[in-house]
Amino acid sequence: MIVKHILTLLLTFSLACSVVNSGLAGSVDKKIAHRKGVLTIETEPGEWVDIQQQSHEFWFGAAIANKVFDGEMSQKEAAKYKQAFLANFNSAVTENALKWGNMQPTKGKVEYGTVDAMLEWTETNDIPLRGHNIFWGVHKFVQPWVTKLSKKELEKTLELRARDVGSRYKGRFAHYDLNNEMIHKNYYADKLGEGITLKMANWVLAEDPGAKLYLNDYDILTGRLLDKYVKHIEELLEMGVPLAGIGVQGHLHGDSFDPVELQNALDELAKFNLPIVITEFNFPGQRSKWHKEKGKHKVTEADAQFFAQSLEEYYRICFGHPAVEGILMWGFWANANWIPESSLYDRKWNPTPSLEAYRNLVFKEWWTDLRVKADASGIVKVPVFYGDYVVQAGGKSMPVTLSKEMGQATVKF
Repeated sequence: MIVKHILTLLLTFSLACSVVNSGLAGSVDKKIAHRKGVLTIETEPGEWVDIQQQSHEFWFGAAIANKVFDGEMSQKEAAKYKQAFLANFNSAVTENALKWGNMQPTKGKVEYGTVDAMLEWTETNDIPLRGHNIFWGVHKFVQPWVTKLSKKELEKTLELRARDVGSRYKGRFAHYDLNNEMIHKNYYADKLGEGITLKMANWVLAEDPGAKLYLNDYDILTGRLLDKYVKHIEELLEMGVPLAGIGVQGHLHGDSFDPVELQNALDELAKFNLPIVITEFNFPGQRSKWHKEKGKHKVTEADAQFFAQSLEEYYRICFGHPAVEGILMWGFWANANWIPESSLYDRKWNPTPSLEAYRNLVFKEWWTDLRVKADASGIVKVPVFYGDYVVQAGGKSMPVTLSKEMGQATVKF
């Protein structure tokens, strides 16, 4: 039995490596033309032009841990965390701070401090922040005091929560997860009927008309609950729920992931013509031995290299899909990550092979840094990744933003 188990693991490892090193990675690379637009520079004939990317439009982000902003972490560690975050990511999501159970564990008192501190920091550093989440109807995450409310009291309390978030943070969150993981359990719908989701959305939008409300759920990218999620989305849209996008968690795989299921899930969800965000990525995942048997396994160099290869392949597939607008890791430092083995940095801030794999993609392969000579007409026209740039020519420097919506941009010196 043990020999059979070992052979199974070896076969799984071999197949996973063959996927990483096979033509699939190459074929995905060919699909990223949609991530580029045309940048035109008009300058003097024969002038050298430097085009230096500053940031991506695509979201390469991570969750922000509460303890960085609530005083639990030392100032020295918090500063290191923030420095590492800014060096690697251009977007963020609240890991726990916005959750209703964290903000209002007891009736009558709301704790805003951690959320406010996160927003202040992300806004200062031009980091768009996702609000995860306004509601979470999975029964075990509903506060005990909420479960004691009558139906009438419950609906009024939900309205107060939705309006409070909408009014207090109007225009500040890039988007929200409206009600987390509804296809699993939904206490609020069980008590008040399916129409409560539409009411939740409308209450938020009444206070913040520009709020973008997303769904967020798990076991979708594994294919296991894809059909159920698709049906759920169809029902909400038919109900008139104003969905701005689809969130899919990326950590329900195990010691490996199935690239075919991942690609298929993204293709199916893309049929709704809504933006897709990979909201919570870890590799290895929640079903891995590293999470299920915490502390029982030491990460070998071969393990670390496999983690890095798998991260790279996962990101290639997601970045290669036109409907996906971002990927956010659910933790990047082992001391603030629910699956420490999935981190870019170990507990002592030493980089893991996954960090190198990640940075090679985001800041090298998918990064534009060019020096080009203008033609006889003084024109430079080049394809570049969507994002922010600094263009230099003739001793002058100009910033420019090229977005996917624009498709092209021109800089004139």
